[in-house]
Amino acid sequence: EYIRSYYFNKMEYVRFSSSVGKYVGFTEFGVKNADIWNNNPSDLSNMRAQKETYCLNNIQIKYAAALTKS
Repeated sequence: EYIRSYYFNKMEYVRFSSSVGKYVGFTEFGVKNADIWNNNPSDLSNMRAQKETYCLNNIQIKYAAALTKS
């Protein structure tokens, strides 16, 4: 799962989660930003593609490193 969180003053106000497939706001400011960002199809498709470009290419490296330490 790919998650990108945005924080202000140590408080998470909005998050993109690949399992949900869109931005979710946690504060009033975050909900407003999530609505704006969710209405931008190019940004949503870019964030959804991050899972394939980052997670799927690095999962074997992280998994192998975790297994060798245990």
